[in-house]
Amino acid sequence: MFADLHLHTTASDGINTPAEVVTLAKEKGFSAIAVTDHDTTSGLEEALKAGAGYSIEVIPGIELSTLEGEIEIHILGYYPDPECSALQNMLSQIMVARSTRAQKMVEKLQETGIDIDIERVKEIAGGKFIGRPHIASALLEKGYINDLSEAFTDDFIGRDGRGYVERFKLSPKEGINILKKAQAIPVLAHPGYLSKGEPVSKAEIAALKNDGLQGLEVYYSKYTSAQNEFYLSCAKEYSLLVTGGSDCHGQPDQINSLGSIKLSYNYVEALKKEKSKQLAINRGK
Repeated sequence: MFADLHLHTTASDGINTPAEVVTLAKEKGFSAIAVTDHDTTSGLEEALKAGAGYSIEVIPGIELSTLEGEIEIHILGYYPDPECSALQNMLSQIMVARSTRAQKMVEKLQETGIDIDIERVKEIAGGKFIGRPHIASALLEKGYINDLSEAFTDDFIGRDGRGYVERFKLSPKEGINILKKAQAIPVLAHPGYLSKGEPVSKAEIAALKNDGLQGLEVYYSKYTSAQNEFYLSCAKEYSLLVTGGSDCHGQPDQINSLGSIKLSYNYVEALKKEKSKQLAINRGK
């Protein structure tokens, strides 16, 4: 029995629907997966229903995008209450900000002579979630780039790019707090790979632990064995839960494709145990 605790669907910027992700996971022999779309819980109901049909355990999750200065830090939240008003109000703000941001980025690119249209970007997105990957796809479609990665450079929509617009600002501490309000278990995603490729230091992990962080994504599709060992030692030192996942968005030929991480089910059991303990504490309040 093995699991992947970091997967994306069309509810955010993945290319497979929640049901398709469950189907693919079943075909690859997974017994458990977590659906952790960016800044939304909208794909969870479909994923849970599909999981029940295929007898595969679907752990509801989310991945919040937060900022510490100019560094983007992602916080995974496992078992959030989708009815939590504090969480949903924040996600609504983020969604509106994403749409406005995409419009502004397209406008900035147009000012430099790039002929892409926001309506086409929305068509590519296929839903309410509009992100930089969808603008990148529009650039690829029009032949301005030869590979999606080229979009995330100074020439286009990289952080210092001519078409870049700053994202909605939510600090890691605020993100963790929101997840806690939603009774979710906050876990630091891919600490070895933040925006600009910068790793999280031990001191930063300790600070996030003080802010309420409960886990660390120790196993990740792009890690070296040395990184695995380093973050495992950090998790042990700070008594953090250990998780892992591919961060798959659906592209089968990439290093983070579904199946690139096969986490022992023991880690899922530890996550569930922590959730049960959390629920017991909340019942006692």
